[in-house]
Amino acid sequence: MSKRNLILIIIILAGIVGGAMLFYYFYQPQSQIEGEVQDVNFFANFFPFGDKKPSSTTPSTNQPTDISGFEPTTEEEKIETKIQKVSSFPIAGFGVFMKERFKEITPPAESVTTTPATKTTKLVAPPTEFAPTLRYVERDTGNIYQTFAEKIDERRFSKTIIPKVHEAYFDNKTESVAMRYLKGDNKTIETFLGLLPKEFLGADSAGINELKGSFLPDNISDMSVSPDSSKMFYIFNTGDSAVGIALNTITNTKSQIFNSPLTEWLSEWPNSKMITMTTKPSANVPGFMYSINPEKKDFNKVLGDINGLTTLTSKDGKMILYGDNNLSLKILNVSDNNSNSLSVRGLPEKCVWNSTNESLYCAVPKSITNTVYPDSWYQGEISFSDEIWKIDVKNGNATIIIDPSSSEGGEEVDAIKLSVDETENYLFFINKKDSYLWKLNLK
Repeated sequence: MSKRNLILIIIILAGIVGGAMLFYYFYQPQSQIEGEVQDVNFFANFFPFGDKKPSSTTPSTNQPTDISGFEPTTEEEKIETKIQKVSSFPIAGFGVFMKERFKEITPPAESVTTTPATKTTKLVAPPTEFAPTLRYVERDTGNIYQTFAEKIDERRFSKTIIPKVHEAYFDNKTESVAMRYLKGDNKTIETFLGLLPKEFLGADSAGINELKGSFLPDNISDMSVSPDSSKMFYIFNTGDSAVGIALNTITNTKSQIFNSPLTEWLSEWPNSKMITMTTKPSANVPGFMYSINPEKKDFNKVLGDINGLTTLTSKDGKMILYGDNNLSLKILNVSDNNSNSLSVRGLPEKCVWNSTNESLYCAVPKSITNTVYPDSWYQGEISFSDEIWKIDVKNGNATIIIDPSSSEGGEEVDAIKLSVDETENYLFFINKKDSYLWKLNLK
């Protein structure tokens, strides 16, 4: 065979081999059985980079192993805890108000409109909403903190230091706060009335605000706030008598509306035309309750001759929840002077009226020992373990909402300073055992 013919044969064989390789490279036979992968392409196995076309066989059901440590949230974990501790420290008092905020929206507020000739940008103001918000005073420092109710995100609001605040009273809009503490002599009660700086929508002023205000007279024994937040009523003793002053926090004007030879009083300001005055309770002393119209400065008896009397007046002033030294609870209808007993026992100050005056939320002791009430509880000799109940005032039906001691996220509580937000979605209270602030979801 001539050299020329040998070269020609080699070229032809190389062409055949190359064509076969190209055929198997671009063509892969399908499995005849659905779900079964057959390894029939030898050249594709030998040259794996050629397998770029998606296979028509059923893909494998095996998922990649996640080694990141992430665990998806279960449905149970997505459910918000019904009862939750709000503050991370003991507090002296708190206030609830509705705060405006921006809504979370999708897409963003800026929208772009394009025409063939021009491109215009139209700024759309993001929508806002009002949400229940808490402000509260840290006992050790006097700093004010705040958070929205539905999602606890504790942030410091003020940086003014007032050490060892024992009590704090916010107005109903939390625009002012009265802080009470002992002076250095550990005998004189000092009261500082501070005005809270206004917050602007969208601005972040957390932790930089300062309280500015003035001092009220020394040794104020009790105080309460008007429903419209414009006034405060406080009592202090002068000589052998008690004097009651109504202070306009806006104009800083004062007016004396009460004077009594008795010096031990507890006040409440349920509505603009009514301030209630109840003698401080003791088990073996008859208690009395009176009402004052701040404009007329009159003084009218409502209840009397009840040992251990404590009271809580509805916001419209038409009903009064009151208790005695047996912790029996009754509701007085002021219009006809008739009283109805409730099926639970406790203290009126462990209750709160809802906004419509149709229901009461109460912290009801699970067990009541045989001792002197309410003295032993006031003096800290005993402590309660409470359940939270809702009471229908019209028919007297009482329904338990929760036992905090046996609920997830809860603990044993002796609840005081109960408050309901405007929407009645949340109940807030302070645990007397350690002075921490709590919230309970009502919906």
